[in-house]
Amino acid sequence: MNSTVIRPATRADVPAIVALLADDPIGAGRETVAELGPYLRAWEAIAANPSARLVVAADAGGAIAGTLQLDLLDSLTRGGARRAQVEGVRVARGARGTGLGRALLEWAIAEARREGCGLVQLTSDVRRDAAARFYEALGFTATHRGYKLALT
Repeated sequence: MNSTVIRPATRADVPAIVALLADDPIGAGRETVAELGPYLRAWEAIAANPSARLVVAADAGGAIAGTLQLDLLDSLTRGGARRAQVEGVRVARGARGTGLGRALLEWAIAEARREGCGLVQLTSDVRRDAAARFYEALGFTATHRGYKLALT
């Protein structure tokens, strides 16, 4: 973990990120490494957005072991406070339990503070019990009920 670097994701990192996203029972049903075009288009949009941060955690050899996306959202709620939304947190199977996930979330929280956010929020699939325990151990609380409407 000591030699891990959290850095902005590059276009060349996209295949490794997609592989991380697809490497669990939930992600395997919705992500595919076979067609990277849509992911590359999404990376380009994220990279061009000054309010978005897509990062990877790479080991000393450059292998991608984790990722997350942080989006800064301006809002009229909470007195016009800026908030940070964490998305797509993934840690490679072999790196779980090493503190890498904690390091990624601590990076996101520090970045949110640096950007003047008053709140960091995230959602986690209700089937991810271990993820819920992980987020709660970091101080996150389950304060809201989440809803999604699939459009495709």
